[in-house]
Amino acid sequence: MPKKAIGKLERKEGDRAFSFIPLNSRESKPRKIGVTEMRGPYYAPMGKRYLEDILETMGEYVDILKFAGGSFSLMPRKAVKGLIDLCHSYNVKVDTGGFIEHVLTQGPEAVGRYIEECKRLEFDIVEISSGFISVPADNLVRLTEKVQKAGLKVKAEVGVQFGAGGASKVEELEAEGISDPDWAIQRAKRHLDAGAYMIMIESEGITESVRTWRTDVISKMIRELGLEKTMFEAAEPDVFSWYIKNYGPEVNLFVDHSQIVQLECLRSGIWGTKDVWGRVLTYKDSSRK
Repeated sequence: MPKKAIGKLERKEGDRAFSFIPLNSRESKPRKIGVTEMRGPYYAPMGKRYLEDILETMGEYVDILKFAGGSFSLMPRKAVKGLIDLCHSYNVKVDTGGFIEHVLTQGPEAVGRYIEECKRLEFDIVEISSGFISVPADNLVRLTEKVQKAGLKVKAEVGVQFGAGGASKVEELEAEGISDPDWAIQRAKRHLDAGAYMIMIESEGITESVRTWRTDVISKMIRELGLEKTMFEAAEPDVFSWYIKNYGPEVNLFVDHSQIVQLECLRSGIWGTKDVWGRVLTYKDSSRK
């Protein structure tokens, strides 16, 4: 059985091993900045015992667990609920991932039942994305409103690459071309206006499956949307290291669960590659209340 008390209690500074070594200041959960979302079962299976090992050691630094590729639809319902309950015992929210893209192809009734089942299983966040399908912006905004009426949070995903999200080859995505970043930003603003709590920026076409990173797109999105409301997919350590080096340890990032320790070492300022080691800092003014 999960040690629920561990997750529900806030960790005291003295509870951390080597607590005499200072770390960068971090907001306590639920965080609004410096949010870390980690990928759950997709590239590898994940059961309760495996997940509890991660959360027992690093749960303080995990804000959201994201299912990917509709992996929950392959699992026993009891197993899905067990993973969700375990996350909640460690104050970790649970995100559906972008499976709604597949559900949308099944029609409105399936969408309604999907939202109901998400609520029944106690998911916290429904991701609304359209990387593989072409859906009018008005339709997606209405979907954002529908999910919120069901009492669930919305994380809307936007990007500049059609066909993103399925590990497509660079050549295939290049043939599709890159869409206008302004269009993605406008869609993101519409979701935020409709009440979405976070915008996920898809990495493909920006830092993934490209020959040259589109850092200009990143800076434009941050300038228009702000850091607090944006989360960036960082598929590789070089990518999340770049985000932290350029936008600080409080940028919101989505990484694979295998990278959670490496990412937090960077955020906390205790380790890193040559270009960031000893240079990632936060400043907390003790004179301010």
